[in-house]
Order: sequence, then structure tokens, then C-alpha cells
Amino acid sequence: QVQLVESGGGLVQAGGSLRLSCQASGRTFRTSAMGWFRQAPGKEREFVAAINCSGGNTLYAASVKGRFTISRDNNKNAVYLQMNSLKPEDTAVYYCAARRESAVATGRGLFDYWGQGTQVTVSS
Repeated sequence: QVQLVESGGGLVQAGGSLRLSCQASGRTFRTSAMGWFRQAPGKEREFVAAINCSGGNTLYAASVKGRFTISRDNNKNAVYLQMNSLKPEDTAVYYCAARRESAVATGRGLFDYWGQGTQVTVSS
């Protein structure tokens, strides 16, 4: 079993930056691909970014590519999402997710474990 706890959300003005963190428990972190998803009010949960187990392969949604960076520290069992040039449309609850598999993926159904989420609000 893997438990995920997100932190780092908050209120920021448009153009600002935030760094989300996800702390994972469990001995399988090093072999797990990780991802970030987000859900805005009234919308479905959508893919944001993902990273494979070694950190050597990453994928991004088109809406965040060039502004967000996903990274991981396997020594700390942590994954991060650096968010720059934030826009009001980035406002959502951001969720950390883990796969049992090591390969990167984008489909919500391919992730096996989820955190409780952290709120990100970007004001205009």
C-alpha cells in the first residue's frame, strides 16, 4: 500500500509560482511512476504531468508544457511540481498519484494510488 500526502498549495497572483510536493510512504516508491492531476470545480480530473520511476522520462499536458516541471527525489520518497507563470485557469485541486508500474503514463485509470489533494488558486 502507498500513501500520498500533497502540500504546497495556496493562493497566488497570476504570473506567480508555486511548488507542490508529494510525500509518499511505502518501499515501492523507487519503482513507481508518479503523476500530477488536477480538478477544477464542475470539471473532470485531468492529467497535468507524469514522471517515470528513474526520473528520466516526463510527460506534460499541452496546457502546462513549458510552465510546469515535474521532478522526483527517490532518496526522499518525494515528487514535486514546480509551477511557473501561473494563470487563473490553473486554479484547481491538485492530486498526486502513483502507479504500481515504472513506466510513465497519462491516463487517470492507470494510476493506482491517490492523495487527498491540495488547493491551488490563481487570482487575476
